[in-house]
This record gives sequence, C-alpha cells and structure tokens, in this order.
Amino acid sequence: MSIYYPECSVDLIDLGNAKRFMKTPSRMSESTETLCCTGTCHGCAPCEESSHHYICDFGSYFCYDNPAALQTQVQRDMKVNTAQFMALYAWYSWPNVVLCFFGGFLIDRVFGIRLGTIIFSIFVCVGQVIFALGALLNTFWLMNMGRFIFGIGGESLAVAQNTYAVSWFKGKELNLVFGLQLSMARIGSTVNMNIMGWIYSRVRDLLGYTGPSTLGLTLMIGGVTCLFSLTCALILAYLDKRAEKLLCKEQGKTGEVIKLTDVKDFSLSLWLIFVICVCYYAAVFPFIGLGKVFFIEKFKFSSQEASAINSIVYIISAPMSPVFGLLVDKLGKNIVWVLCAVITTLASHIMLAFTFWNPWIAMCLLGVAYSLLACALWPMVAFVVPEHQLGTAYGFMQSIQNLGLAIIAIAAGMILDTRGYLFLEVFFSACVCLSLIAVVMLYFVNHLTGGDLNWSAKKREKLQKVAATEAEEQERLRHQNEDDLAKLRPKADDFSLRNKYLSKLGAQLPDNYSSYLSTMVHRSLLK
Repeated sequence: MSIYYPECSVDLIDLGNAKRFMKTPSRMSESTETLCCTGTCHGCAPCEESSHHYICDFGSYFCYDNPAALQTQVQRDMKVNTAQFMALYAWYSWPNVVLCFFGGFLIDRVFGIRLGTIIFSIFVCVGQVIFALGALLNTFWLMNMGRFIFGIGGESLAVAQNTYAVSWFKGKELNLVFGLQLSMARIGSTVNMNIMGWIYSRVRDLLGYTGPSTLGLTLMIGGVTCLFSLTCALILAYLDKRAEKLLCKEQGKTGEVIKLTDVKDFSLSLWLIFVICVCYYAAVFPFIGLGKVFFIEKFKFSSQEASAINSIVYIISAPMSPVFGLLVDKLGKNIVWVLCAVITTLASHIMLAFTFWNPWIAMCLLGVAYSLLACALWPMVAFVVPEHQLGTAYGFMQSIQNLGLAIIAIAAGMILDTRGYLFLEVFFSACVCLSLIAVVMLYFVNHLTGGDLNWSAKKREKLQKVAATEAEEQERLRHQNEDDLAKLRPKADDFSLRNKYLSKLGAQLPDNYSSYLSTMVHRSLLK
C-alpha cells in the first residue's frame, strides 16, 4: 500500500523535492505561518488540524495488512489455499487500477477535500466490516468483496490526506509533515503485524474454539481503528471549515489535471521508471503478505517472532523515510540511490532464498532499501514530465503499480501452492533483476539524452537559479515592451470619442468616419 501523491501518491515521495510538483492553492498569511512553525501558537487551526491529519490514515494502513498478520488463521479457518489467500490483496488493488486516475478529480471537482475525506473513510470502514462479516458467515467471496470496497477508499483516502498536508504547509515544512505522515502510516502497519495474532488468541480463549467466528470477531475488533480514522476525518472537516472562516482560506485541492492523451507523450525514461516501480514493489509487498509463514516454516520461528521480523520493513521505514528524503534532497543523484536500493533488495532476497543466515540481517537490509527507493524513485517523475502532465504521470504510475501488485499477488500464491518457498524467492529475485536492468537502462538513457535525473543537488539548484533569473528577465522585457507600445499608441481625441459614443447608440457613421489608427472608432453594423 502506498501513500499517494501524484504516491502520491508520495509512500513514496521525495520530501525535499515535494514543492516541485505540489500546487498549493491557498495559504495562510505570512504571520500565521510563522507562528505555526515556530511553536509559539496555542491551539491555532494548522497545529490542531495537523495532529489529527497525521493519524487519519492509521486505520487504513492497520487493516490493509490484516491478512498478512493472520495468514495461518485465515487459511486454516476459511479452508483456502495460498492463491485464494493472496486474492485478498489482489481485490484491494483491482479498483485502484482505475481510481488512481480519478481520486484527485473527485476531491477537486466533485466532493471537495472535507466531504471527500469523510466519504473515503466511510468506504474503508464499510469494507472492513464486510470483510469481517465474510469471516463470521464463513463466506470467502464476501471477504473478497469487503477487500474490494476497502480498496476503493484506501488509496483515495491517502490522496485526500496529502491534499490536506499541501493545503496547510509548504516549502521545507513539508519535509517534517510528510515524514510524520509516513511514519504514522508505517506505525499502523507495524502495530497490526504484532497485535492481530495476539487479539486472535484472546478471542479464541474467550470463545473456547477456533474457526470462522473467531477470525471474524478478530477482524471486527481490528476495524475499530477504521472508526478512529473516520472520527479524525470528521474532526479535520470541522477544523478546516473553521479555518476557512477565520483565515479566509479556500479548500485544499490536489492540483491534478488528468489527461489520458498525455500518455502518448511519455518519454522512454518515464516508462523505465514505471518498470522499476512495478518490478520492485512486486518483490516487496507480496513477500510481506506471505512472509509470516515463510519464517515459521524455513527458520522455525514462533508465530510471535515471525510477526516481529515480518514487520521490520515497516518499522525501519517509519523513521528512515524522512531521513533518506532529506539525504536525497541534499545530495541529488537519484538514479544512484535507486540503483543502491535495488541491489540491496536483490541481495536480501538471495540471502533469504539460498542461505540459513539470521534472517534479521536480510530483512533489515530490505527495510533500509525499501525506504531509500521510495525517497529517490517517485520524485524522478517530476524531472522527466512537464508540470501539466504530472497528475497523469503519477496516476498512471500508481495504476500500473496496482495492476502489477494484483497480478503478482495471485501468481505468488499459485507458485507457493505448487512449487514452494524456494521457487517463490527465485521468482521475487527475478522481479528485482528486471528492476535492476531497467535502472541500468535508465542511467544510460538519461546520460545520452542529457537528462537531469542524476544531477547533484548543487548543480540542479544552480541551474534552477539560472532558469529563474532568465524567466524574470524575459518577464521584465515583456512588461517593458508593453509599456513602450502603450506610449506609442496615440491618445483618443474628442472627435474619436464622439464617434465611438454614436456608434454604441446604433448610429450609422459615414465611411470616412471609420476607425483609423488614431481614432479607434467602433463602427456599428446595425442598419
């Protein structure tokens, strides 16, 4: 599951470069911004809103990986194989193959940010309830339907959350805001991985048996976090409405302009970025979805130990994503960072597949690589497409990502059912190898075309200053030309003013009274 900012859409966003591709429709006054950032305010709208904004997505991320935390219980109680189990993730992704294009549009043009956040939070809650009811009624197709509805709200809720952030903060403030937002999301995933198994055990002890009823009640308890997120969405709507009145602030908008016709203009570099994205995340999220049982069977971990190590990727990404975002912002060289992340991920999967070394080493490396790639890959889109195509590019990137995750999730389940974990790890390693080939190709394409994807931050900043100076100079010359033309334009005399007035009344003027450079008379065509 990704934080969308078109990611967004940003889990996946370069915090330092966020301002490059974020349009902020309206801002508070300079004095208000200063107070909110220095910490001298008490109960001001931005600070009150931000405290609820960070946790608005907590329930969505907590419940997204409920199946991974309860893989053994789901397969045993619902009597499904691994392919059917992984379909729970596929059904989450299917609606977002399309909705990634329209989430921002719905927020901008249809619902507005406040109503949109509430509606998407309701979808998340309803989806989780149906998911739990499917388990209670021992009806697996109903669980799939619940995941589908949950997916409708989940990704669009991330778009709405990012829109709130961009509406309230700007510039360097976004580094901290998106860092805290991503950290809170990953905390939700981590808590889920480590607590849902314990909740299942307590419910089982209470009922005295295992089965669909125990699983359904456990999932229903987990759904309380979705109600918590819905409550935060309602509070956010109230605070934003109050701020609109107090600060004369407009509702936030995504700034997206989705045009499918822009796809034909995408460069080779952008398509390679898409390939990297799909192949890389196909080897991360499905692996985490199946990871708990993998660690139990291969490394003989207990259920609690397996849940802990399976969540380490999210634990590491919570604090490291803001750090890596700032690092990439300061140093640049995005392609190099992506290359390092992909190679590290490949090494992690090879270690897990062919060795019995302590898996904590490989999983910690995977967590670091995952965080680094998120901060270096997604901002590159903003460097290879014009600003008016950013919405389409990010929407298309997320659409392809969700399509790839849905297909790979089902394929991974089928491979595990028929070939086992070793073959599955080889499959994931092959996906990372494809991503590595795409990174190498991107490096050479960028070098041959003179692209700026691998520039250092200093070089990029220097050229941006030069471009800004040139733009200011062109604007100055344009205004100067307009002033010169205005001076050359003759002033209207009394005679021309009289003729202009008569023509407006409908009087037909003689031909020799027609407009002439100096008179600018507007002749009437009325007879």
